[in-house]
Amino acid sequence: MEPGTDDEQYLRCVEKDVLIPKMMREKARVRCAAEVEAFTKCCQESGFLMVVKCRDENAALKECLKKHYEDPIFYEECKQEYLHERAEFRRTGVPLKKRLQKLPTSM
Repeated sequence: MEPGTDDEQYLRCVEKDVLIPKMMREKARVRCAAEVEAFTKCCQESGFLMVVKCRDENAALKECLKKHYEDPIFYEECKQEYLHERAEFRRTGVPLKKRLQKLPTSM
């Protein structure tokens, strides 16, 4: 696919159904950090009884994540970010994560 063509916006099924939702899950977990932390803490403190004791924390976490998964604006943000990363990879041949690892930590 040549840069600047409409093909740059085309998404394969695996991108639509797997890669973008994966990005959404990762970002949603960051946006729901308070709920993730509360659920994790509850589970660590409750041991085997976590299924019973952490219902409220689990429900709050699920609700927060669901809110993001079902948000079409959030999906579009993740899709555009994915398309940008894919375009950069096609241009440079280096995945974004590898490029970020090579950046100096101090300047």
